[in-house]
Amino acid sequence: QDSPLKAVQMLWVNLIMDTFASLALATEPPSESLLLRKPYGRNKPLISRTMMKNILGHAVYQLAIIFTLLFAALQRDQRAQDPRREERL
Repeated sequence: QDSPLKAVQMLWVNLIMDTFASLALATEPPSESLLLRKPYGRNKPLISRTMMKNILGHAVYQLAIIFTLLFAALQRDQRAQDPRREERL
């Protein structure tokens, strides 16, 4: 039987998944107080208020850029298909 993923594809998946995990671990700067603090409780949220603000801020930023590019592309496409434009040429 053939594998659904080839070796190179599996390496890419592994690279992507490990990158996100390493970024998650690298968000807090190492300090002695971090090592000495007590563990978080089971009922504590995984995403802090600051993290949520950053996630939402980046999401809004990315959506604004994507919709701006989409709107600009649609406007350019409509101008290219305008029959009055051909008459002027």
